[in-house]
Amino acid sequence: MNGNLQTSRILTSERLTLRKLSKKDAAAILQLRSNTEINKFLDRKPSKSVEDALNFINNIIDHESEELFYWAITKTGEDKLMGTICLFDFSSDLKKCEIGYELLPEYQGQGIMAEAAKKVIAFASKTLEIETIEALTHKDNQSSTKLLQKLNFKKLDDKVEDNPNLIRFRLTI
Repeated sequence: MNGNLQTSRILTSERLTLRKLSKKDAAAILQLRSNTEINKFLDRKPSKSVEDALNFINNIIDHESEELFYWAITKTGEDKLMGTICLFDFSSDLKKCEIGYELLPEYQGQGIMAEAAKKVIAFASKTLEIETIEALTHKDNQSSTKLLQKLNFKKLDDKVEDNPNLIRFRLTI
């Protein structure tokens, strides 16, 4: 793969710019990672302070490579983070990965995540030559389930190890 993938991977769509996460996103990351509506479907410790958010951001920045692609979702022409989307858990042959995403509640229901996900899926397919993308979502997270189905992900019947509340979806590109 091209060594410049991380530096040249700003993605844009009609309304959105997907850019690298930066330390200036700390307040928005705190808001995102401490939100009870978002966290009720995620198995993670909520951020409690700007310092927690900065630690998360630094960890992402330190670990971004050809094994992790992480974008801040913003409206084109604005810099305020509305959510995040990432590709991770690449298979050893790099033909498969997982997608994850989260969006602040005030931006949900506007097609923002569908628009962002389409750009990331195209990037995965064209630039990374990924053939399969998987997603895990909580069985009660209807918004995520609907989004994945809209993006042509197929629900799989196999159980997710260690967590019976998660459903696995797969997109074959």
